Amino acid sequence: MSKVKRKGIRRSKGEQIFTVFNYAFFTVLCLIMLYPFWHVVMMSFSSVEATAKGGIFLWPKGFNLDTYEKVFRDPSIWTGYLTTIMVTIAGTVLGTLFTATTAYPLSKKRLPFGKLMSLLVLFTMLFSGGMIPGYLLMKDLRMIDNRWSLVLPGLISAYNVIIMKSNFQAIPDSLEESAKLDGANDVIIFWKIIMPLSKATIATIALFTAVGYWNDYFSSVLYINSKDKWALQAVLRYMLTNTNQAMQSAGVTVTAVSNVTAATIKAASIIVATVPILCVYPFVQKYFVKGVMIGGVKG
Repeated sequence: MSKVKRKGIRRSKGEQIFTVFNYAFFTVLCLIMLYPFWHVVMMSFSSVEATAKGGIFLWPKGFNLDTYEKVFRDPSIWTGYLTTIMVTIAGTVLGTLFTATTAYPLSKKRLPFGKLMSLLVLFTMLFSGGMIPGYLLMKDLRMIDNRWSLVLPGLISAYNVIIMKSNFQAIPDSLEESAKLDGANDVIIFWKIIMPLSKATIATIALFTAVGYWNDYFSSVLYINSKDKWALQAVLRYMLTNTNQAMQSAGVTVTAVSNVTAATIKAASIIVATVPILCVYPFVQKYFVKGVMIGGVKG
């Protein structure tokens, strides 16, 4: 057998220029997006004198950990963490489960009025009841100042249902037909066949849901009256808008003598609220493209 020598495809000059421009553009875009966060991180570790002068923080100026000590001394940070962790775990587990159980029957052509139901799900992406009806509903359910009011309103997202539905439609019907010949019903097929084959999409939906619950602050402002039940993002918002009052209520004096200022407190609070959810991304990042692409095969 004669060996055929494979030659690389030569790119035209225009393609080479476009590739260089593409890499340069996205490198600059990446730096523009990353620097503000890096700036806040470095500022949170900097001294009072450095933050008072301002400027660009590429590294800590006068390394200082007093700010984090003061932030963690505030009990509202810990109660905010507790509420956010509880809400995120409950919302992610229940939201992913309900999204899957809603999308599965919608993905079947044999479902009576299936197209109408899918249209109604899509309709909620364009129109919603609004803030006041939502509040009145929570009030009628006697869930004002209850942590479940932070979970239930965002339990199912129409966008996530559509992605999950498209993923289920991409699974061959022959698998379900073979299982039914072996005596399996729809419940067994769903849990034993469909769900294991949809791990990538489920992980993607779970991450979308978890990030949404972690970053939600408006629900706490709207439905929660007691500050000890606020989510972490609502605590962060209060600290950013009322830094001195928030820290003084926690027994922390925000002065130059204590090597802590309002600017460093704000920076440290942002990092404390952001880093935990960032740590989740590396573990599920591999599912992102695969899950969304599988979910986008059919519409």
